[in-house]
Amino acid sequence: MMQTVSIPPNLAEISKGRDHIQTAEVARITNHKPQTVRKSYCMTGAYFGIRPLKLGNRLLWPVADIAKLLNGGVAQ
Repeated sequence: MMQTVSIPPNLAEISKGRDHIQTAEVARITNHKPQTVRKSYCMTGAYFGIRPLKLGNRLLWPVADIAKLLNGGVAQ
């Protein structure tokens, strides 16, 4: 069963309707530096429980999981 996720306005503005966003955008939303996000991914395979999609050299982070995190939920 699919659940609807409420996307906060600042995340909606950055994602512009995309399903995934880049590491620098995730860092800006969570008020961290991009290197912090990359280090967490390197050490644990996730960032606050969110696992990215790897596309070539880039990490693409799911907007729905980031919205859950920002709304106080836990990403799975």
